[in-house]
Amino acid sequence: MRFALSEDQKMLQDSLAKALAEASPLDRVRKFAADPKDKAADIWQALVEFGLPGIVVPEEFGGLGLSLLEAALASEALGAAVAPVAFMGVVLGPLALSLGGSEAQKAEWLPKLASGEVVAAACISEQIAGARDGAGVTAADGRLTGKALFVPGGGAAGLLVVADQAGGLHLVRGDAPGITRALMPGLDDTRRLAELTFAGTPAEPLQANDALGRLRDAAWVIVAADTLGACQVMLDKAVAYAKERRQFGRVIGSFQAVKHLCAEMVAELEPARALVWYAAYAFDHAPEEASLMAAHAKAHTSEIGRFIARTSTEVHGGIGITDLLGLHFWFKRIGLNRQLLGGPERVREIAARVQGLIPA
Repeated sequence: MRFALSEDQKMLQDSLAKALAEASPLDRVRKFAADPKDKAADIWQALVEFGLPGIVVPEEFGGLGLSLLEAALASEALGAAVAPVAFMGVVLGPLALSLGGSEAQKAEWLPKLASGEVVAAACISEQIAGARDGAGVTAADGRLTGKALFVPGGGAAGLLVVADQAGGLHLVRGDAPGITRALMPGLDDTRRLAELTFAGTPAEPLQANDALGRLRDAAWVIVAADTLGACQVMLDKAVAYAKERRQFGRVIGSFQAVKHLCAEMVAELEPARALVWYAAYAFDHAPEEASLMAAHAKAHTSEIGRFIARTSTEVHGGIGITDLLGLHFWFKRIGLNRQLLGGPERVREIAARVQGLIPA
């Protein structure tokens, strides 16, 4: 048995990385980060041409019909490029429809999602990370009322997947009446989080047992993979800088202390790669392990991400915190991923509940 990526999976990730290098170089990311009105339409169009919106949409609806592992590999490439793309909705929208959508709902939305005509966003943070005061959505008589926070891509999504306080999922059209959207201030300028308020907004329920749990697991894997990609770039940049920067007539990479810093980053990152890939694989092929593996992947990458972000910046010295280098884009991306859909402490608490170690 071969425990490795297939050639097609490697090709998918490499091809996407090349497409992102052309469509979303760091200078383009800087422009997006500096302009709140920039929708990154050119980057999205390049990804549409690549076929990314349909990555998990079944082939019968015009998608690629790939698994969560391929989606995780794509997320890893997006994290490495700090691409200003709300990829979570690209995965969770079709997944929610596949889990609990009616045939009519699938026929209406999945082709639009696959083509990139419509972008989805998932409003599920309150049911996973815990609700802040005043947040949370209630459902009654086919309508939603309440507030959803920290919604990636929620500011412009044409389809919303909303979790209510009872754990039910609902589809909401982006142009439905009673929706108010506002951008939330955030750490990561490469992705925008939205606050959505619903006031008697019409919604269509999704019918599936534990659909929210499955979306949570998939979202954790996608976030973990994004962190993995960002960490690899920060490591690579630290090593490259250590080979070039000279002090006392020698490159700093020849100093034992700097070697140790780089070696420690590698030692933390490499085992995490297999963990994230297996968590993505388990989602489709080992469902009995999926929740626990997704939790481990999210919590562990959150911890090592903070270590690698800090250590890479340390290796760079003073220039590491300057805008000139741009290292802060990856640093902040990793920082947001740590807290998105639950920090490591919260995720480990949920993992303990899944295993019956603490009361549900």
